[in-house]
Amino acid sequence: MRAGAEPWRALPPAELAREYSPSSMVASIDAELGVYAAASAAARARHPHTEHAYGPGASQRLDLFHPGRVSLPGPVPVLVFVHGGYWQAESKERACGAAPDVLAAGAAYVAVEYTLAPAASLAQIVAECRAALAWLVAHAAELGIDPARIHLAGSSAGAHLAALLALGGDAGPGATIRSATLLSGVYDLRPLVATYVNEPLGLDEPTAWELSPLARVRASDVALVVTCAEYETAEFKRQSREFAAAWEARGNRVDVVPDVPGRNHFDLPLDLADPATGLGRAVRGLLDG
Repeated sequence: MRAGAEPWRALPPAELAREYSPSSMVASIDAELGVYAAASAAARARHPHTEHAYGPGASQRLDLFHPGRVSLPGPVPVLVFVHGGYWQAESKERACGAAPDVLAAGAAYVAVEYTLAPAASLAQIVAECRAALAWLVAHAAELGIDPARIHLAGSSAGAHLAALLALGGDAGPGATIRSATLLSGVYDLRPLVATYVNEPLGLDEPTAWELSPLARVRASDVALVVTCAEYETAEFKRQSREFAAAWEARGNRVDVVPDVPGRNHFDLPLDLADPATGLGRAVRGLLDG
């Protein structure tokens, strides 16, 4: 990528750090995370779900919500959600707020857990998410999900991980990744290297670029939905536009949902499959396909 196409390099260190601090756009980060956690807790209390281990690690777990085998015979599509938290915070237990809307659309919902940095490197986190996807495909029949109708989604760092899963090629025999919905993601990790975010990650620029979805864009059959919230920093919005443009330039399908009004970086995932929102309608259209 040409130096002239990297506007983040011109930002002073303090401004760069602020641009990659989503909390700079909200009055209280604790309040926002509380809303996110409460929505997830309500979904988990209301809807039966099962926990499964996809690997030997303590954090190599996922939760599965199924819409019901009686009312919906046969395997159903599945939306696999990867949580954010800058690869160093959050959990699957706090990432289930969108489950009720996904279930109402007739699809299963999976929340993926992974080992957080610095206990795991970013490359290891990516490998764990790939292992989770492979486990779901291998056990699809017993779980009642259709491996030919896999939809990925992620928020913030989770959008980065979901994008890498979408770009990873074949999901396994008989498996197809149909779509990836990316919310407020970071697709070029190099701007993070000089910020506080990198302290537990320990990335240098070459490694950051190697692990960047923007560096791996290729021709793909995966349909992409990309969006940000209204209340995001300019860098988050730029990254989303840049990744969507690179995806489209390869002849791939992409739906860029305009910045979601009234939402911020932290509560945007609650609109994921809500039919009352433009984002939710776009996602439901993919789940129905």
